[in-house]
Amino acid sequence: MPKTVSSKAAPKQDTKLVLIEAGINIMMEKGYSNTGIQEVLSSVGVPKGSFYHYFDSKEDFACKIIEHFDQSYSSRILASLRDSSMTPLERLKNYCNTSKEHLLAQECRKGCLIGNLSQEMADQSETLRLCLSQVMGKWRDIFAGCIEEAQKNGQISKTHAPSAMAELFLSGWEGAVMRAKTTKSVEPLDVFTEVFFAQILK
Repeated sequence: MPKTVSSKAAPKQDTKLVLIEAGINIMMEKGYSNTGIQEVLSSVGVPKGSFYHYFDSKEDFACKIIEHFDQSYSSRILASLRDSSMTPLERLKNYCNTSKEHLLAQECRKGCLIGNLSQEMADQSETLRLCLSQVMGKWRDIFAGCIEEAQKNGQISKTHAPSAMAELFLSGWEGAVMRAKTTKSVEPLDVFTEVFFAQILK
């Protein structure tokens, strides 16, 4: 049975969060266009009329979903890339391995919400494009910080700027995740990481 949340009993912020988390789960499976507001509301037992107390529109709902997903995922990235028990290069490799295991656990389904929505909506909604671009830029900067640290300690080549290498990494990784969904195999991730790390090593 779906989890039921009473909009009268639960604080407004709690109900809003429940709707956002339900929206993430459904949007990961179906994308933006195939996610219906009524489906989200029904999945958590919130009355239809309540939606517009929390969100101005479906587009606004998607932006809040992107922001919430980013907060959670950025915490995961930071936890991995700022682990002082490992070298910067080990942190990057650990991120790749951990993310691959996560995708395997999902049987190469769903992929990355930000990557999925970027492919689907970047040309359809300027509002969503800007939200998604901001998140990707933030992630790029996080990876750039780790790469710069690895360059300073001599693990990674200084041929290219950290931001450029981070952009390459993020673009390649997101593309490999997309390919993994298509092939139902993590082989694209293995190919990307093998080639990427071979090229950047000092």
